[in-house]
Amino acid sequence: NDQEIVALCGAHALGRCHTSRSGYDGPWTRAPTTFSNEYFRLLLEATWKKKEWKGPMQYENSDGADLMMLPSDLALVEDDAFKKWVEVYAKDEKKFFNDFSKA
Repeated sequence: NDQEIVALCGAHALGRCHTSRSGYDGPWTRAPTTFSNEYFRLLLEATWKKKEWKGPMQYENSDGADLMMLPSDLALVEDDAFKKWVEVYAKDEKKFFNDFSKA
């Protein structure tokens, strides 16, 4: 269901993409070794622009280009059913943790 899909996408709070493995490059958050709701907050609060490079299409934050998002990440805020859950998790980390553990 939509809620579980969004909750599981929150795993992008951890880690980063490596060009040599996926073709994409960069972390989703500024604390890639910490499980938190930062991924959801950044989806809503940052301004994302297409990255100009020779790799696959991805987005970078316009205020520093130190973070990245995949097209599938931004789909979570473009679709109203998904966005509802992004907004919930951005505001309530405890609920995110609980729902993630159940999903």
